[in-house]
Amino acid sequence: MILTVTLNTALDITYRVPALKPHASHRVTEVTERPGGKGLNVARVLAALGHEVTVTGFTGGATGRAVQEQLTAVPRLVDALVPVTGASRRTIAVADERTGDTTQLNEPGPTIGPAEWTAFQEAYEDLLASVSAVALCGSLPPGVPVGAYAGLIRTARSAGVPVLLDTSGEPLRRGVAARPDIVKPNADELAELTGSHEPLRGAQDARRRGAHAVVASLGANGLLAVTPEGRWHATPPAHLHGNPTGAGDSAVAGLLSGLVENLPWPDRLSRAVALSAATVLAPVAGEFDPAAYEDVVGRVAVNGRVSAAQGASPSS
Repeated sequence: MILTVTLNTALDITYRVPALKPHASHRVTEVTERPGGKGLNVARVLAALGHEVTVTGFTGGATGRAVQEQLTAVPRLVDALVPVTGASRRTIAVADERTGDTTQLNEPGPTIGPAEWTAFQEAYEDLLASVSAVALCGSLPPGVPVGAYAGLIRTARSAGVPVLLDTSGEPLRRGVAARPDIVKPNADELAELTGSHEPLRGAQDARRRGAHAVVASLGANGLLAVTPEGRWHATPPAHLHGNPTGAGDSAVAGLLSGLVENLPWPDRLSRAVALSAATVLAPVAGEFDPAAYEDVVGRVAVNGRVSAAQGASPSS
């Protein structure tokens, strides 16, 4: 069982329009709604890959009920969300069919009270007893301490459960210092964390700050991984046009599934890049095009250097 944590769950609403124009009215051609927040997107991809997964975080109000109702339809997924008084947030994505670009509007989320935060921490500690890995994903809702992820990482480490962290800003900085097994920033988040706009240098610095392994998303240029076993750069075979929302979450699902399956790093990265690419071709976050995934996964280029301590030759 894999656990994903989404402290700021959402109902993701996607509008498709023929062309998005500022200061104009638009006729929407299609509307979709899905449970959202980074951890829920990760969980749905993991479930589609065949993994049993439990989701936790906060849920509240009519929006929270809509999220939970839709989660019941996902096979292999267990809902362990913790109820709160405030209403869960909505995110609005407007997809421009002409350009393929997406404009995102994200609400802040409910304010979490001290008793609600304590209740979550107790539930989280109980869940760790029955899982093989945990992903901590996304933004923090108002009221949750900025060092929340650092505390959750330390709790997971005490339980012997490997943890992947995917967040940004100050929560990322404090979380890295708690020594997570994997951090998965994008290039901008890595630069904000380390001050370096050169991804390899930034990833090496993030490891010095406490992360065991760093996997940086480089957009269309794939993933860069810097780990104790070596470093690799994985790139898709071609640039794909579509909706990039959730592509990073699918990469997290690929990394996490590869971790629990004990795959070598090049195979984990191939899976993560292929899932990310296949998500760009899917209409909404938390889903991927299975045919595209099968087509891409064998054609991902993984070039790297294995650590001398591993006694292996370079992989490509």
